[in-house]
Amino acid sequence: MTREGGVMAAETFFARWSRVKAEAQSGADLPSAESPELPIAEDPEAERPAPTLEQVGQLTADSDFTPFIARGVDETVRRAALKKLFSDPHFNVMDGLDTYIDDYNKFEPLTPLMVAALNHAKDFIAREIAAEENDEPKDEDL
Repeated sequence: MTREGGVMAAETFFARWSRVKAEAQSGADLPSAESPELPIAEDPEAERPAPTLEQVGQLTADSDFTPFIARGVDETVRRAALKKLFSDPHFNVMDGLDTYIDDYNKFEPLTPLMVAALNHAKDFIAREIAAEENDEPKDEDL
């Protein structure tokens, strides 16, 4: 695609946008005010009574939980339904992506080699800081 082709496509888009906007302002595409009104469909959720804790007890893994988490349902009923849903063993399967499942309270002592390396690093850093404060030549400059 050439640059000119891209400009032409943009001009076509803007020309179409301008035409559609002008038609909308003139009222050409607007529906007439005399259009017949469509009947309003009644909300099927409005007729149903709110779910109860007894109905939560009858739920199975194959049940439809949608009415129990709908807007306006008592919080106690919603929580009981979700607890029933997630108590299914299907949701208790390890997927292998649980990175942080180890017990990090277990203490693993540092080896003497690691302690020696840490002490060496601590001494090295202390020398570097002292050299910067005194503007002395660093080990790297020697």
